[in-house]
Amino acid sequence: MACYSNLLAGSIPASATIAETIFNLTNGEPMTATNSSKYTVCTICDIGCQLRAETTDGKLSRVRAHDHPALARNVCYKGTAAPEVHNHAERLTVPLKRVGARGEDRWEEISYEQAMDEISERLKKIVDRYGPESFVVSTSGWNTQATHSMDRRFMNALGSPNYISGVSLCAGNTAAVNKMTYGWFPFADITNSKCIVLFGHNPRKHSWTPIYNMINAAQANGAKLIVLDPRVSDQAEKSDLHLRLRSGTDAAMCLGWLNVIINEGLYDDAFVRDYTQGFEELRARVNEYPLERVAQITGVDAELIAESARLYANAECAVIPWTPITDMQISSTSAIRLHSILRAITGNLDIPGGEVLGGFNPSYISESELGNHDMLSQEQRDKQLGSDLHPAYTYRAQDKLADATERVWGQRYADIVMGCYMANPSSTFRAMATEQPYPVKAFFTLGNNSLMSYPNQHQILKGLMNQELIVAHELFMTPTAMLADYVLPGDAFSERNHVADSWSWRLGLTVSQKAVEPAPEASSTFQFWRDLAHRFGFAELFPWESIEDMLDYRLTPSGKTFEEFSTENFMYVEPPEYRKYRKTGFATPSGKVELYSSVLDELGFDPLPYHREGPAVSDAYPYRVFTGVREDAFFQTGQRQVEVLRKRSPTPKLFMHPTDAERENIEDNDWVSLQTETGQVAAKVLVQESMKEGHIRVPHGWWYPEMRGSADLAGAFISSDAVLCPDSPEFLDYEQGIPHFKGFPGRVVKLAEPPVGLSEQVLAG
Repeated sequence: MACYSNLLAGSIPASATIAETIFNLTNGEPMTATNSSKYTVCTICDIGCQLRAETTDGKLSRVRAHDHPALARNVCYKGTAAPEVHNHAERLTVPLKRVGARGEDRWEEISYEQAMDEISERLKKIVDRYGPESFVVSTSGWNTQATHSMDRRFMNALGSPNYISGVSLCAGNTAAVNKMTYGWFPFADITNSKCIVLFGHNPRKHSWTPIYNMINAAQANGAKLIVLDPRVSDQAEKSDLHLRLRSGTDAAMCLGWLNVIINEGLYDDAFVRDYTQGFEELRARVNEYPLERVAQITGVDAELIAESARLYANAECAVIPWTPITDMQISSTSAIRLHSILRAITGNLDIPGGEVLGGFNPSYISESELGNHDMLSQEQRDKQLGSDLHPAYTYRAQDKLADATERVWGQRYADIVMGCYMANPSSTFRAMATEQPYPVKAFFTLGNNSLMSYPNQHQILKGLMNQELIVAHELFMTPTAMLADYVLPGDAFSERNHVADSWSWRLGLTVSQKAVEPAPEASSTFQFWRDLAHRFGFAELFPWESIEDMLDYRLTPSGKTFEEFSTENFMYVEPPEYRKYRKTGFATPSGKVELYSSVLDELGFDPLPYHREGPAVSDAYPYRVFTGVREDAFFQTGQRQVEVLRKRSPTPKLFMHPTDAERENIEDNDWVSLQTETGQVAAKVLVQESMKEGHIRVPHGWWYPEMRGSADLAGAFISSDAVLCPDSPEFLDYEQGIPHFKGFPGRVVKLAEPPVGLSEQVLAG
C-alpha cells in the first residue's frame, strides 16, 4: 500500500500507509479546511499540487503549502503567487465583443447571455453551411481543469472530430503511443524506485515540484539516477551517470540500451516469454544498432552507454518517468515506444517501484466516459484532420484498441491525459489557412494561447485570420484572444469546486474547494459548454445545472456527494493492485505487450521502433536549436504580466556554450536574432558552460503583455519559440506528425540594438 500512496503524494516516508496519506498523522482524524482556509488544487502548471487557499474580505489573499507533512514540500513560487494572478488588475471580468478589425484589439463589453446567444447563432450558421467538421476546439485541460470532458461531449454530439490540445506535444501524445504497446499510460512510482532514468527531463524545486521531491526521496533511499541530456542540467549535476547525447537522438540511445540488455541477457526472460509478442523481431531490429553505431549517432561513448544500460536493467526496480523532451522529436513515436519496451522487458511494469498501470478510478466516473465518443459517427471520424497521414493519437489508430480497452478496463475509450482521440494540430491549422481538405471556419480556444502553443506560428496566424468565428475563454487578454470575435472571462481554480483525478493517469482523487466567488460575468468551462449545448438543443445530454451537480454525478460510484466526499477526504487513494495483467492480459489486440505493434503494422507504419535522423545542420544554419526551455517563473505562455513572477525572469534568454559564443563574438546579455528557415526571434544570450557545443536552447512562450496597444498582438512574434519551428513533412514524426522541436537547424546573429519598443524592465533584465 505504501508504494502507491507515495506515487500520489510525492514525498511520503517509506513507512507511510494509505491511512497516513489520507488522515492526519497525529490524531487519525480527517484533515478539514476552515472557513478562511480551503484545500485547493493549483492549476497554474500541469502538476496539480494540493495547497491551501486563504481569503480576506471575499478575495484570495494567500496560498500556502499543505498542512500534511507528506505534501508540504509540494509548492513552488508560481503557486504561492496565485493571489497575484487571480486578483490581477488586468484579469478579464466581463465578456467582450470585437468592434475593430480582427487583431486590432478593440472591444465592447456585453453580457454573458448576449455573448452566448450570439456565439450560438453564428456557430449554427457555420455548421449549417460547412458541416460540423468546420468547427475546431483547442484546449489545455490543466488551465481549465473543470471541463469534465464537456468539450468532447458537445463536439461529439455536434459531429466535429477536430479537437486539438497542447497535450498533443506533451503527455497526451505519450499516453496514446503507450497504449499501443501495453494498453495504458503508466505512472512512475519514483519514490520507491531503485533507479530513475531522466531523458532530458529536469524537475526542479519550482518546476514539476512533486516529481523533484520524489526524486530526492528516492535518492535519499539509495536510488541511482541516470540523466540523458545534452546540457549539464540541475538533475545531471546530482546524477550517478550523465550521458550528454546529441539532441533528438533519444530513440537511437534506447536502441543501444536494448542491444546491451537483450544480447547480454539482462531482460526478464519469464515476462518476455509469457507476456510479450515480437521479441525475436525486436532482437533483429536492435542488432541493427550496435554500440559503435549508437555512439556515432548520439555522441556518447559506447562504454558509457553500456554501463548505463546495465545499471538500469540490473536494478531491483526502475523507472523511466514521462518526459516532455521525447514527446517532441522527429522519432517521437519510436522513442516513446522504446521507453515502453524497456519498461516491459526488464520486468518493471506494474510493480512497486516501477511503472504502475492505474486504470479507471472505481470511485469516479471518468472523462473518457463523459466524452460520449460513441456518438461520433464513423463518417465524421474519417474527417479528423491529420488522421490520414499521422494517425497515432487520432480515432483512426486509437479505435483499433477499443475492444481490448473494454476487455481489460471495462470501457471502450481511454482518453488518458485528454490526448488519445485528437486531430493533428499542424494539419488543422493548415486546413484553417488553406481550406483543404475542407473549410474550417470556427475556432474556439479555452485556456490555451493557441497562437503560441503549436509549431509554425506564422501558419497558425494565417489560419486564425481565415476564420469566420473565433471565441476565446481566458483569464487574460492573450495574443490569441486579441484575434477573437468574443472573449469570455473564465474562472480560476480558487473559484470553483473540483475533484482532480489527473485525467485517469493516476488513481488518486484530490479535492479542490471553492474559496472565493468568481466575477459575476465569469464562467467555468463546464458552464460554457453546458450553456452552449442547451442553445443547440442538446439539453438532455447536459442535464447538470452546476459544477456541484456534475461532481455529485461523477462521484456516484463512491456513494457520496461532493459535499460529503470533500468533508471526509482532502485526498483519497484506492489500494493498489500490482501485476493486474496476470488476470486480464494487456489492453492490446494480442492481449500482450506488443514489442511488434499490430496497430502500427495495420496502419502501414513500421511496427518496430527505429531512429530517424533529423534535418542536418549546414554552413548556413550551423546550430541545433532546442526549443521549449521552461523558466521557473512561468508555465507555458502564462504569467508574463504577473509582476512578482516577471521580476524573476524579466526577459527571454537563450543559452549558448562559451565556444559557440566566442565564435559569434557574443557575450552575456547581448541581444541576438536566432534564425531558422521558418522565422526569427530576438532574445538576450546567457553563455553557459553547461550547454553542449553546437546547441542553442530557447525559452518557451515569450510575449510582452506590457506592449499591448503599442505592438502587434502584444509582441507575440518578437521572441516566441513557436515562430522558429517548422512543420513541413521532413520535420515531422511519421506516425504522430509531431514536429522536431529538439534539434532543428538555426543560426544566431548579434544585434546592434534590441528590438524596438521593449520596456526598460526588459532591456535591463
